[in-house]
Amino acid sequence: MENIDVRKFIINNFKDDTVDDIKKSIDSSIESREDDPLIGLGVLFEVMWNNSDNDTKDIILANIKKGLN
Repeated sequence: MENIDVRKFIINNFKDDTVDDIKKSIDSSIESREDDPLIGLGVLFEVMWNNSDNDTKDIILANIKKGLN
């Protein structure tokens, strides 16, 4: 069986999507309340995190913390 790089697969899957397409996929994944889409959301979070400056990361962390309260 071939070993699949999940990150690369998910990134390539979204590469040509519009911002609206990505938003719809995120909303759909969250609304499904299923565990499987969490992998894709995690990869998208990683992409966002790696492409954010420290100020943006602080905002992301504040929003996560706010959501946990």
